[in-house]
Amino acid sequence: MTALTLLPAVDVQNGQAVQLTQGVAGSEKVFGDPLAAALRWQHAGAQWLHLVDLDAAFGRGSNADVIATITEQLHLNVELSGGLRDDASLERALATGCRRVNIGTAALENPAWCERIIAEHGDRIGIAIDVKGTKLAARGWVREGGDWAEAVDRLTAAGCATFVVTDVKSDGMLTGPNLDLLRDVATRTDAQVIASGGIAQLDDLRALRELVASGVTGAIVGTALYVGNFTLPEALAVAAGETH
Repeated sequence: MTALTLLPAVDVQNGQAVQLTQGVAGSEKVFGDPLAAALRWQHAGAQWLHLVDLDAAFGRGSNADVIATITEQLHLNVELSGGLRDDASLERALATGCRRVNIGTAALENPAWCERIIAEHGDRIGIAIDVKGTKLAARGWVREGGDWAEAVDRLTAAGCATFVVTDVKSDGMLTGPNLDLLRDVATRTDAQVIASGGIAQLDDLRALRELVASGVTGAIVGTALYVGNFTLPEALAVAAGETH
């Protein structure tokens, strides 16, 4: 079994690192300078960073300068999310030097555009699948879209290499990841599946690592790291299978 890839999260709002509960605006806990947070995860051994512009995601502004500065100063792989809905925002994001961008709401509202950019940019495009029950959750998780399975099927056929899957009910709640949902998505696609939401303890990472062979290859870890449930070195050791 290969290692589970960990992606510590840095969510940026008003220039600060924050963590939301269930993606709800106003629920944030503030954790200070996002560059300092990103550098902390890099120094602790992370190979990837999950970097989110929350203001862009909610359509109320942009932290583009902060995001670009963080990406420039890191030497790890950056996965960038938030507000990527058209060619202009996509080109700006790719120009930061990030390894991958995640397309969220646009995957629901403009699937033809998603198919085109996957064809153009290959594995630098990931698709964020945010799920409430069997439905996709859209902009800031306020509105619901179509059936998640249909979206996964269509975008897999278009060549999507990575799906980032969030169970909205578990995000920021420290209640554990939705293993059944992750398993279901992985069985429908040959793309990589990255788990997002709910990871609270090292046992959650052990459970996810059991799904690596099924296609769940990575996990985004946010709140649990920030509140000190475990350290990143501890998590990386579990993800690599070095502890039991």
